[in-house]
Amino acid sequence: MTYRISVDTGGTFTDVVVTDETGRFTVGKALTDKKRAFASISAALEVVSDELNSSVKDLLRDTSVFIYGTTRATNGIVERKTARTAFISTEGFPDTLLLKEGGKSETHNLRMEYPEPYIPRSLTFEVPERISAEGGVETSLDEMKVTSLLKTFPEKGIEAIAVCLLWSVANPAHERLIAALIEKILPGIPYTLSSEINPILREYRRASSTAIDASLKPLMQEYLLTLEKDLINAGYKNDVLVSTSFGGVMHLQDVVEKPIFLVKSGPAMAPIAGLAYTSAEQLSDDVIVCDAGGTTFDVSLVRDGQVEFTRDTWLGPQWTGDNLGMASVAVHSIGAGGGSIAWVDSGGLLQVGPQSAGSEPGPASYNLGGTQPTVTDAAVVLGYIDPAHFLGGRMQLNEKAAITSIKPLAEILQQNVQQTAFAIMAVANENMIQAIKELTVNEGINPADSTLVAGGGAGGLGIAPIAAELGCTTVLIPRTAGALSASGMQFSDIITETGASKLTATDMFDYEGVNEALGKINQTLDEFAERLRLRGFDKIKKRYFVEARYRFQVWELEVEIETGHFSSENDVTALVDAFHKMHDRVFAITDIGQTVECLNWRGRLIADVNAPSLEPGKTDGSETVNEDRRRPAYFGGESPVETPIFLGQNLNTGALVKGPAIIEEPTSTLVINPGSTVKVSAGGRYILTPSEQGLI
Repeated sequence: MTYRISVDTGGTFTDVVVTDETGRFTVGKALTDKKRAFASISAALEVVSDELNSSVKDLLRDTSVFIYGTTRATNGIVERKTARTAFISTEGFPDTLLLKEGGKSETHNLRMEYPEPYIPRSLTFEVPERISAEGGVETSLDEMKVTSLLKTFPEKGIEAIAVCLLWSVANPAHERLIAALIEKILPGIPYTLSSEINPILREYRRASSTAIDASLKPLMQEYLLTLEKDLINAGYKNDVLVSTSFGGVMHLQDVVEKPIFLVKSGPAMAPIAGLAYTSAEQLSDDVIVCDAGGTTFDVSLVRDGQVEFTRDTWLGPQWTGDNLGMASVAVHSIGAGGGSIAWVDSGGLLQVGPQSAGSEPGPASYNLGGTQPTVTDAAVVLGYIDPAHFLGGRMQLNEKAAITSIKPLAEILQQNVQQTAFAIMAVANENMIQAIKELTVNEGINPADSTLVAGGGAGGLGIAPIAAELGCTTVLIPRTAGALSASGMQFSDIITETGASKLTATDMFDYEGVNEALGKINQTLDEFAERLRLRGFDKIKKRYFVEARYRFQVWELEVEIETGHFSSENDVTALVDAFHKMHDRVFAITDIGQTVECLNWRGRLIADVNAPSLEPGKTDGSETVNEDRRRPAYFGGESPVETPIFLGQNLNTGALVKGPAIIEEPTSTLVINPGSTVKVSAGGRYILTPSEQGLI
């Protein structure tokens, strides 16, 4: 038997999904070990191997593909636990990372200062050089000063270097010269050049990408290479693929060179899974994908059967956070997971998150030293999670500890413990609803027109009232919901992207300049494709994009173009038509006859990795619904309700479960509120129809 393994290491849990040749999915889950990735992977694989009557060693030996995703890069950026990085800029331009794009959350507050830049000014260094916008050398690089500067870096404790010169996108010669000096004077120290990582015209985004990538290299290179070594020592013999922010995967060695692709790599896989599951069920091709883990609640979109991408990814608040500067799956994340901590603010209002108990010490009910009340603790108190059956009974929860953690809040709010736990769930649900609205309603999308996919270990706890509030009539909950992102990796292709800048306008289109830029893109993609073919990947295709705008607009829209070469006016006309359609979709207006300006060109290479078939449903034809046990659960009102609990593995195709009820899977729990119903689909997944009253 040959297996495929995908792993998603989150802030609280590490999820493992194993598929075999028949398409069967087996899920394992373990608390995340933040010191060594393989420790938690091995623990989760133990769960899977027991179910498959195998061992971890035999499982890895028989695995053909291993795919890994992690939040470590994102967490490192947000928590500022990256390498001590130097930023080298053109003399006279040291404030790129400080000023960002000039925006701030309170536009008219003149007292509001700019936040600290990603790399502090004390580690920002200017070098004499100047290249013009046309690529000509106006001032040669002062190599002696650069040499003297680099020699001071060891005493400053510099661990990585980011190089972003003013017009390196037009001529990268000076950046390459600095790279040669770094390799000569500081051999082995990692560095990133802006002309290689993100050659776009917008200076801040190019600088931010460069700084983030360089700062991640020491952290992620050690982390990933150690994981690869541990896998080899454990018996794995084949390639290690790593999920990326593109919603695809790349070989580990390629990601090690560009670790910025790891930012949001785990959450980027959830919509891939959502699209695969809804397509299998023949549901709407407009999908809202929710992934509620232990630390965060992530929302992403699929529109017209295509995963939504963005080039406006902020890590932290918009304008004042740090911009990734590169394409990524559009994921909106908030601190609202199972481990989110409930608290009362100075005004006496109950709040949930964004702080999380994580995996260390975790929620109070984990009995690992945590004392603060969390969403998971509230679910235990309400009877939604059975302490004796958490993670399929492999982890016993402490209900008394959960009650004890919530009591102080109950006293402040002058409610009993159950009412307070119910309020915690209600606030957490409202936070999630607002996150969904920010990604849908604020963009002109009516969530009621979409299928809602619920994933994550905490995704099923409040999805029924969330769907009712949004007006969604169809909710899909896969049996693998507890490992949605890891499941998405099973369906992801190998994807890489590269770009080039060339400013032109459609009224005077520069065919030669654009084709030269696209030629460089194709050359880079072809070199990558050749490496893939040597590894046995031969189903390869390319897609091309341009960032364009109407003349005099400030911001661009990304538009897919039909060709990687412009040979006639018809090609330009097709580009303009595609831009008009995109502009109408985003802003509900077009300006026919207006000139379109094109700035940045990109190519994306996609290689098919032969994804497995989806897990089959049970086909014995029996629709009998047999409950496993009953347990009091609180859904508001005067008192708890005796609620039937069903084991997912005992529910056959066609089974109909009416709320109130609870369905337990080994890695997740689905709460069916009164008035809501769940039917087991032909594919073995749960289709929930929420109550019109909503509740909670």
